[in-house]
Amino acid sequence: MALPRCERSSPLLGTVRNVSDPAQSIKLRRLALPVYGPTVVISIGMGAVVPLIALSALDLGATVTQAAIIVGLIGFGQLCGDLPAGALAQRFGEKRVLLAACVLEAGAMVVASRTDALAVLAVSVFVIGLSSAVFGLARHAYLSEAVAIEYRARALSTLGGTFRIGSFIGPFIGAFLIEQYSFGATYAFAAVTSLAGGLLSLALPDLPATRAGDAPPPERRSMWTVLAEHRKVFATIGTGVFLIMVARASRQAIIPLWAALQGLDASTTSIIFGLAAAVDMLLFYPGGAIMDRFGRMWVALPAMIVMGAGFLLLPLSGTALTIALVACFMGLGNGISSGIVLTIGSDVAPADGRRQFLGGWRLCADLGNVAGPGVISLVSLAFPLGAAAIALGLITWFGAGWLARWVPVYDPARQAKEPAKV
Repeated sequence: MALPRCERSSPLLGTVRNVSDPAQSIKLRRLALPVYGPTVVISIGMGAVVPLIALSALDLGATVTQAAIIVGLIGFGQLCGDLPAGALAQRFGEKRVLLAACVLEAGAMVVASRTDALAVLAVSVFVIGLSSAVFGLARHAYLSEAVAIEYRARALSTLGGTFRIGSFIGPFIGAFLIEQYSFGATYAFAAVTSLAGGLLSLALPDLPATRAGDAPPPERRSMWTVLAEHRKVFATIGTGVFLIMVARASRQAIIPLWAALQGLDASTTSIIFGLAAAVDMLLFYPGGAIMDRFGRMWVALPAMIVMGAGFLLLPLSGTALTIALVACFMGLGNGISSGIVLTIGSDVAPADGRRQFLGGWRLCADLGNVAGPGVISLVSLAFPLGAAAIALGLITWFGAGWLARWVPVYDPARQAKEPAKV
């Protein structure tokens, strides 16, 4: 006997509930303002601030090494915030946590805008990373439960796409504010966008179970219990997601380094980044539609193959044109895979302990964000930068093979075609 469509069976997960009845899910158009609106607004503010953090630190007397460390505190804050974010969302609910994260981020931005102390700036940047982790987890958990599984990939790829749109616009606004006013004005602008995002989040529709009055009782199990129960998932498909994020983060780090090595100036490198970002933004919705219709594998594998090939081609480029072509080629792979990490995480997250699980899932992804630039640093200590690009290409292709092995095991599109075991 097959299970109802709202459940699926997996040899490693057991039975996992998913919202698949359109009558019990929230229409995507109702989420445009309360989910995607805050993401665009907040990412515009973050996009304006992030490129300026190192410059702010230098302006306060930091050395180049100290400035780099302060920039890295955003990622470190996200790592530290991933697991607590899951516990907070479970205890207080997504809407409250989203608002609290936005207020916290706005406060950190205000402090950063007014401080003259390097240590205070460093703490503010760390808090910005923490709040970003909490905000990201709450959005992910909400959409995982609110949207029918048939539309999940499109919903989550659109979430990734709106972040890309904001990140593309933000640096231009930041440059204008610095030119006309000061660093402090840029941080103040980001504080306003954070508060605006929090207010928009208040319009989130209640989750289907909450509206129906039949929400399950609060889960009493600890974060560590949930993570331990699903350790096989983290060791298999979680490793694949880690490798996806290694490729993505390395792509962002190695292209400007390679451009500088070839003698390109900062403005030319910025144009190359802008072109690649434009390609990246164009493909988020088609990628989600492909995942929903044909399965996650049809995006995960091509994206990793394309990005891996881009790393291998990068050492062959030596002019602005060829570097731009490689960057846009890699943007093609990254763009079509928009939302893949969020989508797979929602696929494998159990209904019982979903938020705690997603905290661990996002930790896997953020570890990849940190590890990618680390690979570049380690390899380039002993070898030329081109060798680091080749190493990353091979790692990315290894990731493609790993995903080819494990994504089908958890893909709901494939499981829907197979009789469930009971």
